[in-house]
Amino acid sequence: MHISFMIVCLYIVLLFVISYYAKRRSSGSATNYVLAGRQLTTPLITVSIVGLAVGGASTIGVAEQAYKVGLSAGWYTTAWGIGAIVMGIVVAKRYRELNITTIPEMLGRYYEKKGVIAGIVCQIIIQLVVMSLQYIAGGSILCALMPEVFTLTTGMLMSAVVFIGITSIGGMWSASMANLLNVSLKYIGIIMATIIGVRQAGGLQTIELSLPQNVPYMSLFDGVGVLGIISWIVVLVTVNLSLQSIIQISLGAKDVRTAQRGFIIGGLMMLPIGFVSALMGVIARVQFPDVSPALALPMTIMSLDPVLAGITLAALWAADVSTACNLLLSSATLFSQDIYKKFVNPEVNDHKFLVVTKSAVVVLGLLTL
Repeated sequence: MHISFMIVCLYIVLLFVISYYAKRRSSGSATNYVLAGRQLTTPLITVSIVGLAVGGASTIGVAEQAYKVGLSAGWYTTAWGIGAIVMGIVVAKRYRELNITTIPEMLGRYYEKKGVIAGIVCQIIIQLVVMSLQYIAGGSILCALMPEVFTLTTGMLMSAVVFIGITSIGGMWSASMANLLNVSLKYIGIIMATIIGVRQAGGLQTIELSLPQNVPYMSLFDGVGVLGIISWIVVLVTVNLSLQSIIQISLGAKDVRTAQRGFIIGGLMMLPIGFVSALMGVIARVQFPDVSPALALPMTIMSLDPVLAGITLAALWAADVSTACNLLLSSATLFSQDIYKKFVNPEVNDHKFLVVTKSAVVVLGLLTL
């Protein structure tokens, strides 16, 4: 456990190092801070959308559901990937060409003031609710896997320090560059843990024979069901076309083709990782058949080699961090751009607008905590 704690601490240090490096690029203007100066490259767009999508629900949540219904739970993350691909093909070009900063700003070009206000309220409420869940997820991960170090409360506080800290320091540059580390870590950690877990369980055939026969654990469709899978796809395609945190990533691209490529490549990267996470849940079902799904995955991870367990722990927390930072930044952008600048101080200069946006990151972060 001591090794696991050191790995997580190293991960946190690296995040803040990246954030302070990103601070130099994000300073100078509000556009640099909230949209990375519209200079994000294809790799940064790719890791940003993967980082946002492959969070706690797409990894831990999928594994927990797979503990109950099997591999078909992996379709949740695959649905995210399909949504990102549709976004890249269908509307990323249109959003980028509009040269907007927020969804309500776009609504203001086509609808009256009431419609814009409704858009602002809905977007902020949605994102703050999801943001609040990230603190619970982050605290739960640290508490479940390192109970002698973190309680749920201290785990949430540690999550808050990281979420608010790296977002307020470097804005979109910080979030996107940190996702280079986050995405690499989560994919390496989850894939390695799954491979080792399969070996320890005796291989896929042994796993299948050890599972209860009354649940279609190894079926890619039967557990969740075709209707449930279609529902996920419909919901997550529309989410990708309309949620501020997702649109803001595409708006930060340096040009239209960069936005399109980033979303399509990111979507393709998401397609298999849900099933890898689901397989972790199935392995947990074999190794710990009589515990709650929420406890089975942590127990499975901590049965691994200490170094691999530490990497996997950091990977699961990285999934939470990457989602939270994008949500927090986009919520602050909605406040500063669509509430403060539109209704409070329309003549605000760029320097003060940047200060307001950074302050909104801190205030909204503490509010959701």
